[in-house]
Amino acid sequence: MAGHSKWANIKRQKARVDAVKGKVFAKLSREIIVAARHGSADPAANFQLRTAIEKAKAAGVPNDNIDRAIAKGSGQLGGDGDALEAIRYEGYGPGGVAVLIEALTDNRNRTAADLRAAFNKVNGNLGETGCVGWMFEQKGVVTVAGPIDEEALLEAALDGGAESYDLTQVDEETAGAEVYCAPPDLEPLSTALQQQGYDLRATELRWLANNTVPVSDADQARALLKLMDALDDLDDVQSVTANFDMADDLMALSVA
Repeated sequence: MAGHSKWANIKRQKARVDAVKGKVFAKLSREIIVAARHGSADPAANFQLRTAIEKAKAAGVPNDNIDRAIAKGSGQLGGDGDALEAIRYEGYGPGGVAVLIEALTDNRNRTAADLRAAFNKVNGNLGETGCVGWMFEQKGVVTVAGPIDEEALLEAALDGGAESYDLTQVDEETAGAEVYCAPPDLEPLSTALQQQGYDLRATELRWLANNTVPVSDADQARALLKLMDALDDLDDVQSVTANFDMADDLMALSVA
């Protein structure tokens, strides 16, 4: 999971910049629209919506934007949210690295064309559904921040249905942990950790690679990071996961 965790840290830093441009706001609003469409418009009764709202607030999305997205998703503002559909795309990056992409789109042809162009620029390949999906497993992930007493965390996590945990850096200044569970156990795990007083920073479903591909070549690393950045920048893309692992010095390479 190391490669993904490092990339996740980069994305968190990047998100603060993107928020100024509105990219993160738009993507998080789409998550709220879809969550409201598939369940109650009341966050208390819709865990998916509640977590989408919490993520949006953490990114600084204004309350007016959140309320508007809920209204769109629940049909109060017409059928704006009906056109959005969730699609998973799969492909190979430089060196055969597996890449899994989750998108919310109102135009499959446009999204596929944009993704294909991003892969082609680094000699990658957008593949067929299922070509790399078997290399990943979806897990529920709860990120907690603050000093971690591992024994106490393990007890609380197991009570909530967790399978494992990793100590990590939530940001440059804050230590924490990521606690993993089966997707159906995400809500009870989140509730259990919150009740034990943990500072929850994120509650999400995430694709994790079963095995990682070590990357030590600087040119390959630069091309991979360029691809990940280009995919993340696409408006329709909600998340990108890849099964590479590379050292911190390579991860810090400029993709400009």
